[in-house]
Amino acid sequence: MDYKYIEQLLERYWQCETSVEEEEILRTFFSQKEVPAMFLRYRDLFVYEQKAKTEKPLGDDFDAKIMAIIEKETPVKARTITLRNRFMPLFKAAAVVAIIVTLGNAAQLSTSHEQNDEEINYSDYKDTYKDPATAYDKVHNALELVSEGFSMANVSDTTATQNITEDISNINK
Repeated sequence: MDYKYIEQLLERYWQCETSVEEEEILRTFFSQKEVPAMFLRYRDLFVYEQKAKTEKPLGDDFDAKIMAIIEKETPVKARTITLRNRFMPLFKAAAVVAIIVTLGNAAQLSTSHEQNDEEINYSDYKDTYKDPATAYDKVHNALELVSEGFSMANVSDTTATQNITEDISNINK
């Protein structure tokens, strides 16, 4: 079948030279069940108006619902910021600087003073404790204190992590 007339109408349609009757001819042509493959890409353009008539439009209360959602006041979730929280970035920066300075000093000492085992005089070292059991007890007590300090720091870190998790979940609600 020859579709030259439809092609001419489409060409005139793209140049905005068609009349209302000619556009109606195009709508009728594209509303058929069987449209040639070369015209399928234009079908949705001309059939849209007929499909839009069957679709359900927005209800009368649509604007009211949207405005109610927009104007709905959300409660402000205020957080108290402690002095510790305010200075925490400063503490972190100071810790980073301290670590860098310490590592720099250690690297400088290790490269500038390469000591051999021959230079160490072991005879100058003296035992602090005569009894090894007393020395062991002192070291054991010192290590227990260090262990308790780490345990307390771990507990406070866990509490801080739980607080942060709760804050994030509250924000997401």
